[in-house]
Amino acid sequence: MDMLMVAGLGLVVVLLYLFSSVKVVTQGYHYTIEYFGRFTAVAQPGLNFYPAFFYRVGRKVNMMEQVIDIPGQEIITKDNAMISTDGVVFFQVLDAAKAAYEVSDLYVALLQLTTTNLRTVMGSMDLDETLSKRDEINARLLNVVDHATTPWGVKITRVEIKDIRPPADIVNAMGRQMKAEREKRANILEAEGTRASEILRAEGQKQSKILEAEGRREAAFRDAEARERSAEAEAKATEAVSDAIAKGSATAINYFVAQKYVEAISKFATSPNAKTILFPVEATALIGTLGGIGELAKEALGGGGTPPAPPTPRPARPSVPLSPGGQG
Repeated sequence: MDMLMVAGLGLVVVLLYLFSSVKVVTQGYHYTIEYFGRFTAVAQPGLNFYPAFFYRVGRKVNMMEQVIDIPGQEIITKDNAMISTDGVVFFQVLDAAKAAYEVSDLYVALLQLTTTNLRTVMGSMDLDETLSKRDEINARLLNVVDHATTPWGVKITRVEIKDIRPPADIVNAMGRQMKAEREKRANILEAEGTRASEILRAEGQKQSKILEAEGRREAAFRDAEARERSAEAEAKATEAVSDAIAKGSATAINYFVAQKYVEAISKFATSPNAKTILFPVEATALIGTLGGIGELAKEALGGGGTPPAPPTPRPARPSVPLSPGGQG
């Protein structure tokens, strides 16, 4: 009976020892295993067996990505402006042994390291740069902190600045500056619009004057061409009359005299200052001259006949004043 009790007690002790030697590691964690206080191995997630009393679990290290909240910090910028800022740091442990034994308290170390570097980075920038270059601040912090935490077996995945709060008086001054800048840009745009309008108007006037000048030049060219042709026709007519006179044609002489006579009379009649017209010959002389022109036309068209003698001029009569109505 006593032997059975001893055997049963021994079996219970063995079972308890076996159970205490089995280490179950949950997913997302790594356990460090120590042999009499010295790091020996890292237990992976799942069932692990390490003899009790010889091996024990040293640290339970979280291998998932974690986040640390950076509390609000008062920072003086390069241009002596006081701002308040806070942020977050995302990190992940890659080496459980280093994270457990290379640094005393990983979370406190990460928090202090990020805070000091945040002050350093933002303190080296002007206020305008800190407000407009958050991406640059995040990148610089990520680079510095990640490089510093590499010996701890930690990977810094992201650093983000959540908020930057300048003092109220600086915010008011920035608002006035922004308003003045916008008014300045509006005035510049308005001036540029006015200038463009004036330029277009001037270009239009210039083009109009160019077209007008070209029109006048074309008209002058046409007038000169018409005068040239008229002069050529006149020269040809004069040459023809001269040839006819040289041949002894009295009709040509009558035509030439009648033409000049009619031109002289028409100039007298169209003069705006003429109140009195002096006719050196009677009207019958003009009619006779016109008759000579008719005979000349018949001759030119092929009609025969003897050309009439030129009319005999009569003595000039006294001038007769014309009334404004045109009556003698």
